[in-house]
Amino acid sequence: METILKSVETTVVIAPHRPTVLIGEKISAAARDDLARALRDSDLAPLIEEAEEQVEAGADVLEVNVGAPGVDEVVWLPKAVRAILEAVDVPVSIDTADFEALEVALSTHRDLAPDGKPLINSVNGEERYLEGILPLAVEYGAAVIGMTLDDEGIPQTPEARLAVAQKIVERAEAACLAREDVVIDCMALSVSTDPQAGRVTLEAIRKVREALGVNMTLGPSNVSFGLPEREKLDQAFIAMALQNGVNCPIVNVGQDRRFIMGVDVILGRDEQGLRFIETYREQSQEGG
Repeated sequence: METILKSVETTVVIAPHRPTVLIGEKISAAARDDLARALRDSDLAPLIEEAEEQVEAGADVLEVNVGAPGVDEVVWLPKAVRAILEAVDVPVSIDTADFEALEVALSTHRDLAPDGKPLINSVNGEERYLEGILPLAVEYGAAVIGMTLDDEGIPQTPEARLAVAQKIVERAEAACLAREDVVIDCMALSVSTDPQAGRVTLEAIRKVREALGVNMTLGPSNVSFGLPEREKLDQAFIAMALQNGVNCPIVNVGQDRRFIMGVDVILGRDEQGLRFIETYREQSQEGG
């Protein structure tokens, strides 16, 4: 089960037997006031700088989100996609709930990388998303993240999240989008509000991988919301998520890359630890 993403010249392959693919989370105006302010000032320089820093830190794919108050996504999402693809040669994950902005961004991606293949974040089990996103993914040759929520919200059991994942995969295949182009996100929720939230997500990940065989992503930082020592909690959760089937998490690459590469060694995804050793050597020489 290989999910292939492409930028202008770079191809990234996500697969269970391969090293973990890192999706950099930090180009998000929704989560960062500084990027939102820059976009409201018509300034893409901070986004480009962040893209360059994340790639330097080891990001394989870059999330791109411009959704913030006062920012017109239809205008700025395609501009951000263009600027990032021109600055760094890695695939992008286009993160928006605005269907019009998504289509313009996908069109821009096609213009810059006619043979490219972006990732869309995201579709889910809600009917309007299935009907709005899947045809765009097919038309523009994109892969999609499928989040396990539907019109009733986020299911509270692993079995119910599996059912939503199954629905998304079936609808994607019915729309002529291949199963390998659906990357499932079983959704991390805060354990500070629900002590069982982490366990439910991990069990859902395992069930989805076993039942559907698809590649899987996760935004692990939600699990630690409201608690101290968040970095340690997040990394503990990442390790368990990788063991259960996640293989392209959305993370703070500068913070988590070396840790995740260590988990890959333990899980046998880095033969003889050569990739880990080479990265360690490079960072040691740079004083990292």
